[in-house]
Amino acid sequence: MEAKAKELGGGDTPPPTGKVFENTNNVNIPDAGTAVTSSVTVSGISGNAPATLQVGVDIKHTWRGDLVIDLVAPDGSTYRMKSSSSNDSADNVITTYTVNASTEVANGTWKLKVQDVARYDTGYIDSWKLTF
Repeated sequence: MEAKAKELGGGDTPPPTGKVFENTNNVNIPDAGTAVTSSVTVSGISGNAPATLQVGVDIKHTWRGDLVIDLVAPDGSTYRMKSSSSNDSADNVITTYTVNASTEVANGTWKLKVQDVARYDTGYIDSWKLTF
């Protein structure tokens, strides 16, 4: 028993847990329309989400400044990750946001919520993922 305890807790750094939950289904974002969501169901994670929850997004869009991007927790709490910016004319949002979701229960359905708030440019959610 002592040898096993030492083996498990002998000061070695534990391997990273980084469990990934991903949705690769495309969701069209209507031009100057209502918000759309894409869901990921998280299971098998004990306790709350981390203070450093990684939210990877891959959104194809011809004027990324049109976009408002939120993470919606299973209880409906919303975390703003990106606000619109009329002078950000670059294409696409391909990045990872860090969200302090430590007050949220990890397991459940999380949603990426995206809204295009200006006219003339279009796009879609290509994929997104949560890394715990």
